Amino acid sequence: MATETSKSIFWQGVRDGSPFILVIVPFSTLFGVVATEAGLNVFETVAFSFLVIAGAAQFTAIELMRNDAPTLIVMVSALAVNLRMAMYSASLTPYLGEATLAQRAWAAYFTVDQTYACSVLKFDERRDWTIGQRLTYFFGVAAPICPPWYLFTGVGAMIGTAIPEGLALDFAIPITFLALIGPMMRTRAHVAAGFVSVLSALVFAFLPFNLGLLVAGVLGMMTGAQVELIDKRRAERRAA
Repeated sequence: MATETSKSIFWQGVRDGSPFILVIVPFSTLFGVVATEAGLNVFETVAFSFLVIAGAAQFTAIELMRNDAPTLIVMVSALAVNLRMAMYSASLTPYLGEATLAQRAWAAYFTVDQTYACSVLKFDERRDWTIGQRLTYFFGVAAPICPPWYLFTGVGAMIGTAIPEGLALDFAIPITFLALIGPMMRTRAHVAAGFVSVLSALVFAFLPFNLGLLVAGVLGMMTGAQVELIDKRRAERRAA
């Protein structure tokens, strides 16, 4: 295999991350619109995206704010939705854990669903890459994803309520997560966690302030961990 340059690896990341622009643009525009409808101005809306950069958590927080939920509930719910980032970080640690503190800090900031999904699959495929090559690919994926998120959040905030109701930008939300989750359902633990999460979210949908999502997330993680433990023990018994 020919030696890969940092430039070529970076552009691999850009190429893999670029298809997500198709959903990032309407997704971020929709957030800008929703945020201004909730009472935030353009600066506050864009700052929200810069500081949090977590679409699902941002939508959760804004929706709860619109419903006058207590501040504590807003914070806990947004953190619960973002608990998956802790799992993403743990999954990326074997690949990026030896990077410098500054590199890990930037990688943590740009760890979103899309950068994680592309990177963990590529790192598993290219185990021969160095830390530098992995980081180059990771930031390559982030390049076509994060700047449009900031930009079109601002566009949505400026457009605000001028967008016709018939223009259903919210189609981007389920499509984004389906595109991310589908390829990652590779083991029994993944499938079990996904199934229990969906079922629990439906069962506990009656809970106020979207707390059903918090319950579903916890139950899904517990199920996935238990199934993974069972599978690991079975594999060890077969090998014995």
